[in-house]
Amino acid sequence: MPSLLEYLSYNCNFMGILAGPLYTYKDYIAFIEGKTLHVKRSVVNGKIDDRCEHAEPSPVPAVLCKLLVCGISLTFHLTITKMFPVAYNIDETFVNTANFASRVFYLYFSLMAARPKYYFAWSLADAINNAAGFGFNGYDVNGSERWDLISNLNIVNIESATSFKMFIDNWNIQTALWFKRVCYDRCRYYPTIATFIISAMWHGVYPGYYMTFLTAIPITLAARAIRNNTRIYFIKTKSVKLFYDFITWIATMIAISYTVVPFVLLSVEPSLKFYRSWYYCLHIIPLLIMLVLPIKSRRKESEQNHSKLKRLEVENTSTSNNYAALNNNLDQIPRPS
Repeated sequence: MPSLLEYLSYNCNFMGILAGPLYTYKDYIAFIEGKTLHVKRSVVNGKIDDRCEHAEPSPVPAVLCKLLVCGISLTFHLTITKMFPVAYNIDETFVNTANFASRVFYLYFSLMAARPKYYFAWSLADAINNAAGFGFNGYDVNGSERWDLISNLNIVNIESATSFKMFIDNWNIQTALWFKRVCYDRCRYYPTIATFIISAMWHGVYPGYYMTFLTAIPITLAARAIRNNTRIYFIKTKSVKLFYDFITWIATMIAISYTVVPFVLLSVEPSLKFYRSWYYCLHIIPLLIMLVLPIKSRRKESEQNHSKLKRLEVENTSTSNNYAALNNNLDQIPRPS
């Protein structure tokens, strides 16, 4: 149990009080007590390697890199974002005159242009923590320092996401991990639905938040069903897999853009106006996919994998015991003198 001073320090420290990122109490106290560097200096690619001897890491390169990302994101937001306002997606003249391809392209570019403000805020928050020495996460396989312990985004993976899950896993990472711990892993029934609903409530009271996360539920489940039932046929050769990745990237970007429009517009009427202009197609299609394709529960899949591992452990233990018993019996056989 932390003391009152430790509790207040964790919640109100200057590094994360404005824009985060969220981090665990365990990691924060390890940083305050100076244990992070001692523990993480022997971590290589996420695994402990006691043979490694490294000099004390410096956050300067990581901080400069993240500040560069901040500068680029801020410049993009102040220039390009204004050229592609999200509200133009519901402009009556645009909706009535533009062809479908033009509307898809504009939807994608307008929502992509809306993301840099988040890139700026999260990269700046990460840089502030790194500058204070918080965020060191060991070394990669090449021996380079990793300052991503509390990073909140991976821009490359976001913009190249080939699935709804891949996008979510790299967007607001620390908060997503928190939702996984407090809701998804603990919910026995429909954890995906419960997590999206809790996420909507966590974001605030604007109706657009709820419309976004409720829309994300069928799209996520349908995407999971498609991936589980079709991906195996597209990974046999590199060229076929590349084609599959390209198609799923396009589908993911369109689905993400369609889903988050209410998150930006916030109000009910503009959001419904946008969905009506698209004839609710990405609401209806996922529901039809869920009716046609079987959906395998992630929880059941993980439980099956866990039971398999347990069974293998029991078999290995049994085999080891049999060998040990056999060796003991052999040792008890009298040897000829």
